Amino acid sequence: MFLFSTLLSVSEETTELVKWISVGGVIVLLALIALIGRFGKTRSSAKEVAFAGICVAMSFTLAVLKAPIFVQTGGSVTLASFVPIMIYAYVFGPTKGFVVGLVHGLLNFIEDPYILTPATFVFDYLLAFMSVGVMGFFGKMRRKERGILPIVLGAVCVFSIRFVSHLLSGMIFFDTFGASSGFPAWATANSFVYSFIYQCTYIPADALIATGVMIALCKSGAFDQLIKIMNPKTKENN
Repeated sequence: MFLFSTLLSVSEETTELVKWISVGGVIVLLALIALIGRFGKTRSSAKEVAFAGICVAMSFTLAVLKAPIFVQTGGSVTLASFVPIMIYAYVFGPTKGFVVGLVHGLLNFIEDPYILTPATFVFDYLLAFMSVGVMGFFGKMRRKERGILPIVLGAVCVFSIRFVSHLLSGMIFFDTFGASSGFPAWATANSFVYSFIYQCTYIPADALIATGVMIALCKSGAFDQLIKIMNPKTKENN
């Protein structure tokens, strides 16, 4: 008990430190994005910055307004919070997608800060959220109007990377603190089994909701309209 309390105390101190570092990181990233928009050679730079801010704000709001699904073991199922930043990454490419994903992850940490080790912070808030940038690679694929194949493939890759990131974080948590309460004995046999089951309680549901929304946007034609508004130079292949 004494060791556990000590670790929690250290964790709280570490969380507070990383929180303020994250605040500084968000400010620096936003400042860099603003400078790109201010001194960019093309008018499109300012538009990219504006849409980055809009998409991150929408994703953050959807992440805070969690879906009414109770997950006993932790995690959360959001109201398709990855959709706005996935659309941004699809339109503007992987590099800018990684940046908005990083900003979104840091904002989520600042909104509800708590970490156990530096490694879990990296996996849970940096790599897991930066996975959205992968969607940018699928924006380069040939796609017919209202087509869903690149969108679905991109979403599957994004959430697969996110799942693996949280899986590794959960394994680190298990090795450090043991399993959370509420798990049967067979589920706590080793760190992989425990973490895999833990992530399965919420990430697949979050992925299905986000992918379903993306498909609905594609089938309705709203996705193609958004692409034209965000980047008129983008041409879909018919």
